Amino acid sequence: MPDSASKTQFLAILIDGDNVPASIIEGLLAEVAKLGVASVKRIYGDWTTPNLGQWKQTLLQYSIQPIQQFRYTTGKNATDSAMIIDAMDLLYMGHFSGFCLVSSDSDFTRLAARIRESGCFVYGFGEKKTPRPFVAACDRFIYTEVFAVKTETGLPAKPSPRSSLELRGDTTLLRLVREGIETASDEAGWAPLGAVGQYISRAEGDFDSRNYGYAKLSELVTAIGLFEVDRREAGVYVKDLRKK
Repeated sequence: MPDSASKTQFLAILIDGDNVPASIIEGLLAEVAKLGVASVKRIYGDWTTPNLGQWKQTLLQYSIQPIQQFRYTTGKNATDSAMIIDAMDLLYMGHFSGFCLVSSDSDFTRLAARIRESGCFVYGFGEKKTPRPFVAACDRFIYTEVFAVKTETGLPAKPSPRSSLELRGDTTLLRLVREGIETASDEAGWAPLGAVGQYISRAEGDFDSRNYGYAKLSELVTAIGLFEVDRREAGVYVKDLRKK
């Protein structure tokens, strides 16, 4: 599997237009830019229907290629099939190190698993309602609620950070942070925060500090109040206060 930290990833972005609102596009592309280069940007849907009207306004602005797929019959999603076929065609080309599947639909679970079997990285993007099987099938899953969508005032709407009490009550969060520290710590109990974050991402593909209202992992760990954070010239280190 490609190492995202060692080289530039060339990515294919495939968007389920019937399942994703156009309001996320700025946040989505900004997030993808952190991961690699978007060599392909395609969106799938029936462009003869009015529900894709908002997307039509953004296609030219962001150079996204619309793929037309008529609805052959009511109750069947031909868009999913077209997106899956294109994904496999792109996979066999061998030009991409990763795929960004943008949908909250569990129908793409097997596609994500199949792409990973071929050695490519899979980034999933969808709402928190996304079924767990699809989330788990991706190497990393990013919930689109974390993208700052502009409000009527023109300013980004930011989620409220969870309190220290709420964070301490999240046993899953505490377990992940402590396991990450335990895995990466030295004899004194200090662990590089970057290594802790890498462990957490491998253990839980949908982990994101922004889901808790914090822009960075260091801010989240500090807010919990159960860990000591030391900012050094070599980077940020963290230690479980129980080890003192």
